[in-house]
Amino acid sequence: MKSKKQVLSAKQAEQLLAGLKARFEKNTKRHKGLLWADVQAKLEASPEALWSLNEMERTGGEPDVIGLDKKTGEFLFCDCSAESPSGRRSLCYDREALDARKEAKPEGNAVDAAAAMGIELLTEEQYRELQKLGEFDLKTSSWIKTPAEIRKLGGAIFCDRRYNTVFVYHNGAQSYYAARGFRGLLRV
Repeated sequence: MKSKKQVLSAKQAEQLLAGLKARFEKNTKRHKGLLWADVQAKLEASPEALWSLNEMERTGGEPDVIGLDKKTGEFLFCDCSAESPSGRRSLCYDREALDARKEAKPEGNAVDAAAAMGIELLTEEQYRELQKLGEFDLKTSSWIKTPAEIRKLGGAIFCDRRYNTVFVYHNGAQSYYAARGFRGLLRV
């Protein structure tokens, strides 16, 4: 059974759609050739997606359409805030990392937070594609989906943009910083 909290009221949905439309129209280079009417029709047919987008918005992500998956016909929404979303920082990488911390535990972890929002962490490839649409994370960094072989050894990876270059770094998965959050992807 669907949880009531994962469905927006009609007024909330209307406000969210208005904000998404304004952002879509302001940032046309992110989604050349796509029409807002097509995006809105898909969103109106997916209350779960609207709820996830609202969570992205609520936590500072400024979600916008960044493309269309030609194989599935799904619109791709991503956090397009200039810096890593402010409401999703100071998180370690995943539950295992959180449980491993003995003291000074963060409030949560990126993997579980993304899942609770109904979104995916970006892969390195997706992060690099996002950076072609603008300049993101010039002062912050964002956890990205870590390959199993790295995670198995206790590490996790994150990206940022410095010197007009995207960098991929590593940390212990249990680390967390006030300037590191995560960006998410939603398929609708």
